[in-house]
Amino acid sequence: MFFKSSNITARIFDRQICTPAPGTSVHYARKFYENLVPSYTVYEVECPDHSFRKFTDDGQYLISFSRNQQELIVYRPRWLSFSCKDEDCDNHDLPLKAKRFESFFTQLYCVPLASCNELICKDFFLYMESNKFGLFATSTAQVHDAPAVGGAVQGVPSIEKITFHLLRLEDGFVLDEKVFCNDYVNLAHNLGVFLYDDLLTIVSLRYQIIHILQIRDSGNLVHVRAIGEFCREDDELFLNSNAQGMALSDKNKQQQLLGNHIYNNIHQAQPNPGNSFLSGIKQRLLSFMFRGLWNEETDDTLRVQKIRQKFYFHFQDYCDLIIWKVQFLDRHHLLIKFGSVDGGVSRHADTHPAFVAVYNMDTTEIVSFYQNSADELYMLFEQFCDHFYATSRNSMHMNFISSHSNNIHALEQLRSIKDKASSSSQFMKKMLSSLPFSCQSLSPSPYFDQSLFRFDDKLISATDRHKQSTDHPIKFILRRHPYSLRFKIKPGPEAGSMDGRAKKISWFLFHPVLPLALSVQQTLIMQPPLVNISVVNIHFRR
Repeated sequence: MFFKSSNITARIFDRQICTPAPGTSVHYARKFYENLVPSYTVYEVECPDHSFRKFTDDGQYLISFSRNQQELIVYRPRWLSFSCKDEDCDNHDLPLKAKRFESFFTQLYCVPLASCNELICKDFFLYMESNKFGLFATSTAQVHDAPAVGGAVQGVPSIEKITFHLLRLEDGFVLDEKVFCNDYVNLAHNLGVFLYDDLLTIVSLRYQIIHILQIRDSGNLVHVRAIGEFCREDDELFLNSNAQGMALSDKNKQQQLLGNHIYNNIHQAQPNPGNSFLSGIKQRLLSFMFRGLWNEETDDTLRVQKIRQKFYFHFQDYCDLIIWKVQFLDRHHLLIKFGSVDGGVSRHADTHPAFVAVYNMDTTEIVSFYQNSADELYMLFEQFCDHFYATSRNSMHMNFISSHSNNIHALEQLRSIKDKASSSSQFMKKMLSSLPFSCQSLSPSPYFDQSLFRFDDKLISATDRHKQSTDHPIKFILRRHPYSLRFKIKPGPEAGSMDGRAKKISWFLFHPVLPLALSVQQTLIMQPPLVNISVVNIHFRR
């Protein structure tokens, strides 16, 4: 057993003579990564002053942005190559060119995306693997105290211009653009946008509209429908024609009653803002809640009491809910998160009460509705977590991400945290606050496969987020016998930092296929003058 797990030659022979069980060939092949690890580090690489975003899910491209957030720079990964005259090359130091970024990556192109008053959102990027398309976003500055006009939600900021750019990553050609004016879309970490197959959903927080777009093979962004004020395509036409008919009927009645033409009909033809309808999606939600409470009781007296206590008493609170976040569950169902206005734009939305609903786009009905601390929702989350990730059918790499519903080690870790929690309800609320999941927020790297390696998820994880940095190396230990240390990842300078007053954060970019990773450590020295130091290390298999 030890020989097999530590000797790659034995594994290659084993692969030739053994056939894995049906449906396990990919898992079987991924065990090779126990032998192929990025154990060598080149510290403080000489690299361009860019903001590195991520590798695409197929590993073909490395996405980065210029520091002024005006240009997109795309690289293709390649391997360091050099010649050695001696026989024992492994014991020789690497050549000086190994310290250069260009030895590992080739720049394909540099494309200006943002106009003079716009900036690229460096935390936003979505990749369509089937067509090799990339979706980027640029925006102008936020206006926090913008007046709520034209049906906008009071308290939600406004952005004068948000532009989504669809690019062909092969050559950087801009295929199409979609512009939102005087709106607000949460672009940080893809929170307000979700991609599933060729369908794209964009959530307008300011106007409470879920825009559904389709990305055609030709590279066009085609608007399919808008869900919010109206749910069906002909809802607006029906309501407008009905309003015109009612206005004409009221006008005739007034003329008959007054018997003269000295009458101002202008205001009668205008809709009364105080009597305006609730939005279509809100109507569906309230209807689902009412019918659910109605069907819980068979006795009419108890039924009326329950509806009064649980529905009418909180009616205004339900009416004030706004859409925070949306994701696809499949091509027909959306998972929608509702909450207060304050929570929708807050950095600490976890502290606000929230609800999640499953919406059927075909029937325009709410299928289910839960509070974000409900036991039933948590059980679904624990047992069927993979379904919430809703990975596209064409994405092979994203289908092997470890979760507590497909990995026993992740499940044991989750239950251990749950047992240590002081409050079960607070624990469930914290875990369920991640729903709906952000799109493409996890790295498909096999080194985050918890059936292969064990690591400290407080220091490093598959999640696309910054982590508090440490001067100690992060260890990756085998899950199987002999449970040995396979490799270490150390961000920052090799000697570490001696300044305890500095604030350090790190993030990691793992290639989804190759034993290759980038670690970026940013050090902010708080003592005036403020200094921001960035160190890039490259970790690879020598």
